[in-house]
Amino acid sequence: MADNPVLPTDSQNPWLELRRLTPARIALGRTGTSLPTSAQLDFQYAHAQARDAVHLPFDHAGLRAQLAERGRETLLLHSAATDRNSYLQRPDLGRRLDDASAQQLRDYATAHPGGVDVAIVVADGLSALAVHRHTLPFLQRMEEQTAAEGWSLSPVILVEQGRVAVADEIGELLGAKMVVILIGERPGLSSPDSLGLYFTYSPKVGLTDASRNCISNVRLEGLSYGLAAHRLLYLMREACRRQLSGVNLKDEAQLHTLESDPSVPVKSNFLLAKPED
Repeated sequence: MADNPVLPTDSQNPWLELRRLTPARIALGRTGTSLPTSAQLDFQYAHAQARDAVHLPFDHAGLRAQLAERGRETLLLHSAATDRNSYLQRPDLGRRLDDASAQQLRDYATAHPGGVDVAIVVADGLSALAVHRHTLPFLQRMEEQTAAEGWSLSPVILVEQGRVAVADEIGELLGAKMVVILIGERPGLSSPDSLGLYFTYSPKVGLTDASRNCISNVRLEGLSYGLAAHRLLYLMREACRRQLSGVNLKDEAQLHTLESDPSVPVKSNFLLAKPED
């Protein structure tokens, strides 16, 4: 059968309006009872990108070099997961440092007593691609704001084969008041490079996800670096004031948007609008 997809042509078709507003796979058309070849190939390409992102090696050497150019000290650590296969099959190993890395961090803390306000951790997670692309521009915006607050920062601590909870052990060993981990999120079919931020107040081994706040989808097509840094700094200020983080600390940062500006007219949702008589 020839690939002659049947596509909507009515300019008032709401599905076409939605397709222009989202990367979601909608209004793809059809060939008989199947998808057009182009849509199927696009799906397979996105799936391959997601798989590649999961298995892409963490280029920690390149990231350390770029941070060094900016005058930032770094430490390279490794989780208890010895390789990518064990990392993917044993999530618990990615949540703890290996013995050598834990001792390295204890030695650093001994040489630099007093702790820090904020420990900064970067881990490859499930998408090293996200870390490679977004760590530097986000850190630049975050550090501008932490400097204005007068908070002391740890070196940027890079963790190979790390999961979110590894930051709790790092923060505890450093005696940090707070810890932030930048980590590659699980790739989706439209976002293989999404960076996640997880924030914990008073970190220590054994905390659950209920003790953390998450800011997700930090990337050019998602949440901008500036807005992500703004939300994170709000959480950090509130955490210090209330001495907690997690489910009891809500993100209520005030952001000026077009929707919140009364001087800007807001178009009604065409899906909810009543049809004209």
